[in-house]
Amino acid sequence: MAFVDEIKVVMKAGRGGDGVVRWLHARGKEFGGPSGGDGGRGGSIYARGVRNLNLLTRYQYKKKFTAQDGDAGAAKSMHGKDGEDLTLDVPVGTIVRNLETGKSHQLLLEGETIMLLSGGKGGRGNESFKSSRNVAPIERTPGEEGEEGNFLIELQLIADAGFVGLPNAGKSSLLNVLTRAQAKVGSYAFTTLYPNLGDLYGFILADIPGLIEGASAGKGLGFSFLRHVRRTNLILHCVSLENEDILGTYKTIRNELSVYGAGLSEKPEIILLTKSDLVSASVVDKAREIMAKVSAHVFVVSIYDRDSTKLFQDALVSFLRKKE
Repeated sequence: MAFVDEIKVVMKAGRGGDGVVRWLHARGKEFGGPSGGDGGRGGSIYARGVRNLNLLTRYQYKKKFTAQDGDAGAAKSMHGKDGEDLTLDVPVGTIVRNLETGKSHQLLLEGETIMLLSGGKGGRGNESFKSSRNVAPIERTPGEEGEEGNFLIELQLIADAGFVGLPNAGKSSLLNVLTRAQAKVGSYAFTTLYPNLGDLYGFILADIPGLIEGASAGKGLGFSFLRHVRRTNLILHCVSLENEDILGTYKTIRNELSVYGAGLSEKPEIILLTKSDLVSASVVDKAREIMAKVSAHVFVVSIYDRDSTKLFQDALVSFLRKKE
């Protein structure tokens, strides 16, 4: 099933029920007075944040959402039943934007609920028009239409740290080792087709699908996922030691972050030289020397070297705790 992180939908809140004209029929009385009840309110539409990245997939083929209408009023002053509200569950980190008004809502917490559209008010029955001067009103009002609009629902991940890098840089494997996540891994490009999350002592780590040169211009898969780096507090930049030009490989991704903008290139960064088990010690030493001139935070890791991953894990947790 494809990962869905953006959809456009049409939503309409429920219409209010109509007010009605009704009369009391009391035994022995020709006229018992007005008794038409008010209509019920139409259902409103809400969005609720839930910790499930794949929630938008369920809305992939449904493009219109409508809340229930309110019922009309009834005799004996009975108020019409209110329409049921409609709540759309969306992943935490979702932005819901009304394309007509430009108003947007961010759902950043699990269980957070916001109203997107208000249901229409119910109409007034003839009993509500009764007065000393109008003892037999025949007035009533229809229910109001509920609000409606076109919406863009867009997921932007919220993570304490996110792995970025070219395809096959070892991001998913590291996430699995550090957090016991179950991200898919393989020896071919674009193994990761959607972001994976893992928990490291309460900190959320995200494996952002592989970027390539030109990702910020729409090439490859990366453009679809650059948005997810925007809410990542710390970048974990993975560069495979298999690359002959370590510095050039690093600069390729840095350039894509810079071109995309949105402050991505200004986020704090840790450089990870991955797959050290596949190269010689001299290659490792040379790469470390080169990247030390770029950043003071450089780690050499291999998923098959527990000491290297433990050293990085401890440093990462310490770094993230200082940022709290």
